[in-house]
Amino acid sequence: MEPEISKPVFMALSGLWGVGVIGLLISAIRLCYRIEARSGRPLLGGRAGLPGYANVIPVAFNFGVARDGETQALRRRMNMRLVAILAAFAAFWLFLKAGGV
Repeated sequence: MEPEISKPVFMALSGLWGVGVIGLLISAIRLCYRIEARSGRPLLGGRAGLPGYANVIPVAFNFGVARDGETQALRRRMNMRLVAILAAFAAFWLFLKAGGV
């Protein structure tokens, strides 16, 4: 069966897809850090320390997150980015099928 998309086009679009999904993930992680800061999570090593790992899953499910409106709006924005990542994987699966892979 002959693929419907040429290999160079497939590789270029796959690379763009990957960069886009990584950008969405970085954006979601940055929002997660902002949400955790607003929720009172301490930094590692005191005030000038580095942030720890982003707790994306607990923040997505609203565990240990401040209940004020602005923080919840940030959480909804982060959740939309996570849903967009899942949708991008579903779309990429369809793209793989169209490419004959």
